[in-house]
Amino acid sequence: MAIVSMKQLLEAGVHFGHQTRRWNPKMKEYIFTERNGIYIIDLQKTVRLIDVAYNFIKEVVANGESVLFVGTKKQAYEAIREEAQRCGMFYVNERWLGGMLTNFTTIRSRVQRLKELEKMEEEGAYEVLPKKEVLGLRKEHEKLQRFLGGIRDMDRLPGAVFVVDPRKERIAVAEARKLRIPIVAIVDTNCDPDEIDYVIPGNDDAIRAIRLLTGIIADAVIEGKEGQQGMEAALAEEQAEAELDAEVDVEVDAEDLDDEDYEDEE
Repeated sequence: MAIVSMKQLLEAGVHFGHQTRRWNPKMKEYIFTERNGIYIIDLQKTVRLIDVAYNFIKEVVANGESVLFVGTKKQAYEAIREEAQRCGMFYVNERWLGGMLTNFTTIRSRVQRLKELEKMEEEGAYEVLPKKEVLGLRKEHEKLQRFLGGIRDMDRLPGAVFVVDPRKERIAVAEARKLRIPIVAIVDTNCDPDEIDYVIPGNDDAIRAIRLLTGIIADAVIEGKEGQQGMEAALAEEQAEAELDAEVDVEVDAEDLDDEDYEDEE
């Protein structure tokens, strides 16, 4: 059974592409027809490719890796944050800072600075500082939280990146490709699908479409986490059984030892 139905995609407007004059010819295979100067995306292909992307994300998470949600356009802002938080993953919904992936060490140092500022305020350090200095520190904290809050707990590179509108997020896509991090993306008719590992052909401008597709990826993460817990439980059970077998073997060996095996050396 498909992850999502054609009816759900139609109701969310996932099938509406861009104007025919604003298209990328590489998207031709994902286009069903043209209507009133607008390309209509082939939702049968979208349904199938959603299944592929869903299973990939589920596998990534089940293997203990994370997924970074990226979407900085205003239509994606809330969906990216809310769905990433719902599934316990990381996100960037403000401006993508160059080097967020390729210069990860520096980004982590800025996250550490964010945490230091929070600790200073919690411990009351601001109370003994001049008001002007406190104002500057709070402004710095606000800026760091705005741009890095969604990745503050991401202590290593993600196993995959999910992108809304790879054309707008071209820097994020370029960095992920450079590091060979797989990319799953909502790809509209004006985008280049060759840059994406797991293409989801669809409307990347409509809020409802973005919400639906981002929610599906979040669901895949949640299911992947359940699979990871199952794998960990099975591994723990196997380890416990192995330890028990080892204990039994030791007991048997001890019973097989006769007193005559011990000779008085005196």
